[in-house]
Amino acid sequence: METLNRRHDATLSTSVYDQLRHGILRGELEPGQKLRINVLCSQYQAGGSPVREALSRLSAEGLVDRREQRGFYVVQTSHEDLDELVRTRCWLEAIAFRESFANGGKTWRESLVIGLHRLSVVPRIIQNEDGTYSTNSEWEELHVAFHRALLSSCGSKRLIRYCDDMRDHAYRYRQLSQEQAHNGRDSHAEHTMIVNAVLADECEHAVELLLSHYQRTARIDLSVPVSS
Repeated sequence: METLNRRHDATLSTSVYDQLRHGILRGELEPGQKLRINVLCSQYQAGGSPVREALSRLSAEGLVDRREQRGFYVVQTSHEDLDELVRTRCWLEAIAFRESFANGGKTWRESLVIGLHRLSVVPRIIQNEDGTYSTNSEWEELHVAFHRALLSSCGSKRLIRYCDDMRDHAYRYRQLSQEQAHNGRDSHAEHTMIVNAVLADECEHAVELLLSHYQRTARIDLSVPVSS
């Protein structure tokens, strides 16, 4: 029975973790918002132990701030944090992209072309039933797949995990600045130039284009007020 209870708590903890993480990354849980244990227990129909475990995992990932004697809070945003995040992401992905370029053969290059095509035929923005507009979740999934494909031949699972972590944190900032992020931005053209540089065997140009792609997004995000 004790073993079954532990498994049940572990399953609940994972469920709470997944839902909270999704809410934070999507911007549905605002920066600085307090995450009250009793409220979360009621919301997710879980006990205190699974909820605390989920919050501890999110704290370890830098998405939740655990304050001594004060509880858990959604981590704050700041221009300084975004600047550091983008610089670190550029450092890591430049290494991973160069390694993928060196190791990746015909199959890797073909996967980039396929990923770019799939991304191009799905609309980024969709109109909701109430007349508002939002980012298409299918496009978001294909966008993640495309950027992961760029790094997929780097030969280091650890490096890819670090890059995934940076991407998720960057995604949060992008969600918080969603209204401005689509304003006059031709992301498809930027993605196409990166792939064309790969196909032309221009490694350093491709890396430069990828980093410019991230830095352009950061400039948009920096123009949006964030918590301090």
